[in-house]
Amino acid sequence: MKKGNNISSLQDQNQLAQAQQSLLHLQHAMQQAQTNPNTEIMSQIQQAIEKAERSLLQAEAVTDDIQAINLVRNELQRQQDTYQNLVDQNFS
Repeated sequence: MKKGNNISSLQDQNQLAQAQQSLLHLQHAMQQAQTNPNTEIMSQIQQAIEKAERSLLQAEAVTDDIQAINLVRNELQRQQDTYQNLVDQNFS
């Protein structure tokens, strides 16, 4: 559905909630990796990042809530930076 369609407001909220849920899964995986970084968890994190990116793109396509999108985008970027730091520290 396109942005601005009042009928799609429930879908807007759902897409945004899915993006936020993807971030929660990513954050959980990051916490695990910080205590026990291994290739399996790092692979799971990479998959979680990709899923969060897709969810964010889908939410951006249907919602006008720029503030909420920016919060999700900023948190995703923070998690990506943390992931890269873990890779650099443990696998370089």
